[in-house]
Amino acid sequence: MEITELTVHELQEKLKNKELTVTEITKAYVDRINEKENDVNAFITPLTEEAIAKSKEIEEKINNGELNSELAGIPIGIKDNICTKGIKTTCGSKMLENFVSPYDATVMNRINAEGMINLGKLNMDEFAMGSSTEHSALAKTRNPWNLNTVPGGSSGGSAAAVAANMVPWALGSDTGGSIRQPASLCGVVGLKPTYGLVSRYGLVAFASSLDQIGPITKDVKDSAILLNLLTGHDEKDTTSLDMPKVDYVASLKNDVKGLKIGIPKEFFAEGLNEEVRASLEKAIEKYKELGAEVEEFSLDIAKYSLAAYYIIACAEASSNLGRFDGIRYGYRTPNYESLEDIFVNSRSEGFGAEVKRRIILGTYVLSSGYYDAYYKKAQQVRTLVKKEFDKAFEKYDVILTPTSPIVAFEAGTKSNNPLEMYLADICTVSVNVAGLPGISIPCGVNSEGMPIGMQLIGNRFDEAKILNAAYTYEQATKFRENYKPEFKK
Repeated sequence: MEITELTVHELQEKLKNKELTVTEITKAYVDRINEKENDVNAFITPLTEEAIAKSKEIEEKINNGELNSELAGIPIGIKDNICTKGIKTTCGSKMLENFVSPYDATVMNRINAEGMINLGKLNMDEFAMGSSTEHSALAKTRNPWNLNTVPGGSSGGSAAAVAANMVPWALGSDTGGSIRQPASLCGVVGLKPTYGLVSRYGLVAFASSLDQIGPITKDVKDSAILLNLLTGHDEKDTTSLDMPKVDYVASLKNDVKGLKIGIPKEFFAEGLNEEVRASLEKAIEKYKELGAEVEEFSLDIAKYSLAAYYIIACAEASSNLGRFDGIRYGYRTPNYESLEDIFVNSRSEGFGAEVKRRIILGTYVLSSGYYDAYYKKAQQVRTLVKKEFDKAFEKYDVILTPTSPIVAFEAGTKSNNPLEMYLADICTVSVNVAGLPGISIPCGVNSEGMPIGMQLIGNRFDEAKILNAAYTYEQATKFRENYKPEFKK
């Protein structure tokens, strides 16, 4: 097996046994990036030369006994809305095309403290607004399974880079499914943690009450390893919760006997692709074989989640993106005769069509006369969605749904139809609205060989439970051993 095909825990084992060195691993990934990046376009800012230099430095520290972290020398890719000191953080936007962050996000401080190696900043839909990574102003990422199709979004660069073995794992961010949906479309594992479990300090905000940073990995164990590192209270983030640390790797028991799994019938209704439905039904049968108790139930209020999500997300985006005005930082138009021209032209030229659409919608729902009718009502629905999930978790340990109602679609086929694109998030947004954890794992491929994802939702702070449920299914089905991207053109 090639070095770049190994999981992180396999790389750790080989480093421990001195079968591989840090420089050998890093060089293998750099060579893979050089080989595949022209096809996939996963990176906005590759850091290949810097990674080679860093690997030599880390290896020397390990050999001198200065660094004994279990993750020292492991490469990683970073979504380009996570601040990295001295490195461009563009958010996939012309507005921040040349912005170099003066500080590191909290998650980057934790990664750097371990001695991990940043292979580069990964492409994304502009300001994380999109479900296909077609809304990036700086690159067009393609799905490694079929280069004519999209990788999903907004963390499409992260998911595609992991699927293409250009990084062993990556960080993404999830506002309404932006980790889980591209993970599903690219045949990898994507975890959205409970809101407040991972610090958002240094994550460029889209919708502050919904955003969460999380891992995109090759398998479930790697997801647990990276989550162990990312969690922990951060005084710089007022939404970061101070809780006892959990060892998520220790929670992987490979046993779901007696686990109560709820299947919400609303998520299996009209609009679900038949091949996706068939794969999910097969996965449900596998859980029954493994000893889980499976039952269908109604999660009625969840159908209102999508409408509530887009009102809340756009309102918060309108507020958060107000800072990009052509004065303080970001793109400034060269075409102006007055202060008003600077504001109007900088924002008109710096933001893409999708970002403008959401700013306009968000400003509208927050405006006088419409606030109560839309934004306030959406927040009331949000409370009802939380209560509906609370009620479901009184009876079930885990809720199982599709991650995406469809598989990866051909690039360009939905980008001019915003409503159809928004419906791609229908299975994932309720998790963010309720602040719950969710994980997407591969559960098969369709007749054209494109991966299908299954989502497992847990109660707040029940990451250990959904990780174990995902791990047990993964061990029983061995997706990575049976399928791999084909790079079809």
